Amino acid sequence: MDDDMLITARVRIHLVPAVLALANPPWQRDVWLDPSTFENLDHIFHTLFDDFCDADHPERYLGIGLRTEEEVALMRQLGAALDTVQSEAPNERDAEYLRADSWPQVVAVAGRLAQVMIANDLGELLALHEARVSSEAPQ
Repeated sequence: MDDDMLITARVRIHLVPAVLALANPPWQRDVWLDPSTFENLDHIFHTLFDDFCDADHPERYLGIGLRTEEEVALMRQLGAALDTVQSEAPNERDAEYLRADSWPQVVAVAGRLAQVMIANDLGELLALHEARVSSEAPQ
């Protein structure tokens, strides 16, 4: 595995679970609304906007944490949907976000992005496996 692939894998190990969490309303209610758990929506915002991406301007993360232009476009849509929700939740409480009128749009975009990211990761994994198998095959 080359250095670029390793960097992408290390970033995606944070991005993909954050997107999956946004796509999963039962998880959101069970985890984010439980004060005894570590993860909350603030953690997701930091992952997507500060630490491993910039969901408002994801273009520069193409080839780092995002694999394709489609992922970039969907991440931008997710960032816009999250920005809209922030304007509907002035107290920035997780329960308030989940009740916001535009929250279903966040869930929908996150679901589409999660599907694309996982499909791309599985495609990359298959390519790595096939490369390994062909390099080990007797010549």
